[in-house]
Amino acid sequence: MQIVVVGGDSAQVAQVARELSDYGMEWRLRHAPGPADVPAPDAPDAPEVLVVSARESEGGGLPVLAALARRHSGTVRIQLMAPDSGHDLLDVLTNSHRMLNEPLEAMALIEAVESVAELRELLEDPALKQAIERVGTLPAAPRQYLALTALLRDPDSTAAQIAEVVGQDPTVAARVLRLSNSAYYSGGREISDLRTAVTRLGHNALRQLVLASEVFSVGPEADELRERALRISQLAGRLLAGPSADLAATAGLLAEVGLLLPRSAGIDPAVTPYSSTGAYLLGLWGLPGPIVEAVAFHDRPARVRGSFWVTGAVHVAAALVNGREPDEAYLRSVGQYDRLPRWREMAAAVA
Repeated sequence: MQIVVVGGDSAQVAQVARELSDYGMEWRLRHAPGPADVPAPDAPDAPEVLVVSARESEGGGLPVLAALARRHSGTVRIQLMAPDSGHDLLDVLTNSHRMLNEPLEAMALIEAVESVAELRELLEDPALKQAIERVGTLPAAPRQYLALTALLRDPDSTAAQIAEVVGQDPTVAARVLRLSNSAYYSGGREISDLRTAVTRLGHNALRQLVLASEVFSVGPEADELRERALRISQLAGRLLAGPSADLAATAGLLAEVGLLLPRSAGIDPAVTPYSSTGAYLLGLWGLPGPIVEAVAFHDRPARVRGSFWVTGAVHVAAALVNGREPDEAYLRSVGQYDRLPRWREMAAAVA
C-alpha cells in the first residue's frame, strides 16, 4: 500500500514507517513536503492513502486537504489535527475519511486505514448493490440540512440567513418554534419568530432537528421513527465528550435510516440488514465517513477497529432506546462495560 504524508515533520514520518514495519505491515510510507510533491492519481506510485498535516506553514492544512480531495477523489484521505484545534469535526470530515491527532502514530494509522477499507468493502458488496437497485426510487438527500450545515460553517452567516433556510419548510419551522418554546429551552419566555428561535436552540440542536424532520418526513411510521431517532441521537451525543458528541448525535439520528426503504423491494434483513442499506444511502448522500461507518456497524460494533468512538456510542444508544442489551463482549474489549449501568440511567432519562 502506498501512503503519502503531506507536510509536517519528515523525521516523524520516517519513525512511523519503521514502526509500521515492526508491526509487520507491508506498507510504503513516504513524506511529501507539499501538495505539489504528491504523485498524480494516474502515476505508477500514486498514493492509495493521503495523510495531511494540520500545519499550513509546513505544507499542510485544511486548504491543502480540500485541493487534494478534488485531485484524488478515490483515495483514502486522513487529516491530522491538533487536539485543541477548535475545528468543527463535520467541517474537517467534508474532505477526509478520518481525522487523527498530530503527530501521527503508527497504530492509529493502521486502525483508520483498515476501518475505511472494511467500510468500502461493505458498501461495494454486489449483494448490497443489487438489493438497493431493487428499491427503485431512493429517499432524496436532505437538502435543507446540507444547506443549513454549509451556512453554519460560514462565520459570516447571520441568524436571519439561518432562519430563512429553516423557514423554507413550514413543517420544520413549526417544529423549531415548538422546541424553542419547550420547558428545556424557553426559560419561561415565549417566542414566535424564527430568528430568535434559531438563536435560542443553538447550532447543534437546530441541525439535528432539521435533519430528523427532513429525513423522517413521509410514510406511515415517520413520526415513530423520528421520535426514536431523536432519542437515540440525544443519548449517543451524551456518551462522548467534546466535538465527537455532535458527530455521535448525527450518526445516532440516522442509525435507523435504512428502515425508510420500502419492504416491497424484497430486501431480506437476514442477508442485507437495514444498517447496511442505511449506510449505503448515506454514502450516496455524501455524509462523512464516521457517520456512515457508525450506521453500517452499530449493530455489529466489534467489526470496527480501534477504541470506543462514534460507532460504539451509537451501538449503545440504539440498543438501549430499543430495549435491547448492548454487546457485552464488545464493551469489555474496549474497556467500557463498567459504564453500562450509568448509561442505562441516561437512557431512562431520555425516554
